[in-house]
Amino acid sequence: MKTMRQTARRTGFASLAAAAAVFCFSAQPASADAETAEAVDVSTQDFAAWLAGYKEAWETRDAEKVGTLFTADATYHENPFEDVMEGRAAIKEYWTGVTADQRDITFTYDVLTCDGDTCLAQWHSAFTSASGGAAIELDGVFLCTFADAQTVSALREWWHIKVTPADAAE
Repeated sequence: MKTMRQTARRTGFASLAAAAAVFCFSAQPASADAETAEAVDVSTQDFAAWLAGYKEAWETRDAEKVGTLFTADATYHENPFEDVMEGRAAIKEYWTGVTADQRDITFTYDVLTCDGDTCLAQWHSAFTSASGGAAIELDGVFLCTFADAQTVSALREWWHIKVTPADAAE
């Protein structure tokens, strides 16, 4: 019988492998518009700086700050089974809602790779639910497409959650 740890490792690896596959095979064929537009080449340092801004925004629950990280017409795909959020206003509204009950937030990340305008990172967050006291951990992957070296035009994420009820620590 598999232990929960083995299952979690396998599931985490599967998420990372799936995201890597999407990263490798998500290249779009060049269009006439793409040929005339200036190519964006985002470095791992640029992406790390963007992630540092994302960290600051999440840990302070600052929807205005997170809004500055995205283009006005950006898309944010938080869950593959839900509709894509479109536009900075929708992203800020989502952020205001999801962070409202989060306290004592920590966010860490590792830049995995960047290629042209597309970057991939693995991230981890932990926080406490203010309403119920549960300890919550998230582990996930971001696939980001940049409009320029500081601003994301599309974010797709995959994540897993671990919830430890407040009474489990007693």
